[in-house]
Amino acid sequence: MIDAEKRDRVLARVRAAPAIMGILNLTPDSFSDGGRHNSFEAARAQAVRMLADGADIIDVGGESTRPGASLVPAEEEIFRVLPMIRHLTAENAVPLSIDTVKSSVARAAVEAGAVIINDVTGMTGDAAMADTVAETGAAVVITYHRGTTDEALDAVDDMHAFFGRAFSAAAKAGIPKAHIWLDPGIGFAKTQMQNLAILANLDTLERYDCPVLAGVSRKSVVGHVTGRPVAERLAGTLAVHLIALQRGARILRVHDVAEHRDTIAMWAAVEGARR
Repeated sequence: MIDAEKRDRVLARVRAAPAIMGILNLTPDSFSDGGRHNSFEAARAQAVRMLADGADIIDVGGESTRPGASLVPAEEEIFRVLPMIRHLTAENAVPLSIDTVKSSVARAAVEAGAVIINDVTGMTGDAAMADTVAETGAAVVITYHRGTTDEALDAVDDMHAFFGRAFSAAAKAGIPKAHIWLDPGIGFAKTQMQNLAILANLDTLERYDCPVLAGVSRKSVVGHVTGRPVAERLAGTLAVHLIALQRGARILRVHDVAEHRDTIAMWAAVEGARR
């Protein structure tokens, strides 16, 4: 059974103030930190570090979602993520998210202690995902992800059409709207200009009254603008996440927790001084 108290606590937390979701990739091939944390001790040390730096949520993933990444069988993905989820659940009260596109992995992760399902396909990749979210009682991050890039699209209009369908699917499955977070899916099947257009119009998501998650950490859109390689994209990441905060984002999904904690603190201080 899901820890409903922990789930409800994190749902209320992101409504009260912006939160940081720390990325914990237990994979050998993620675009930014692949292989760095795919042993139990290395992953545990990274989780401890992120919590000490101020992470409010830890997002655990066992399969890379970068373009061209190898597919991982569900059994292998479960083998990668469950020991860490169980350990972190037993050791502290941090809310855990499972970053997966597979309903079987999501169910196993919630049974092990996760309270959020982060599906980058927006519940379109696995026909059983919406029912799994509803049956487990988990919160869910629904990501705008079309699957293939179409340069002719107005990405902002298409994003709203996608979320309209997602809300219908969620209602049909019995997922409460209060359990839904929205992710505009920066970097997933979009051109660079489409990514920028969505970021510029992020505040249009306010119409849904669901917390918005921005996850642009070290992504190619930052490299495209700055010309920096992955390891040198912190400044660009902080800039774009600050813009996301200004446009209503409530959760930042990041690799660099301490720097984002400082960014949020400065943003909140300035906002608090507004006359």
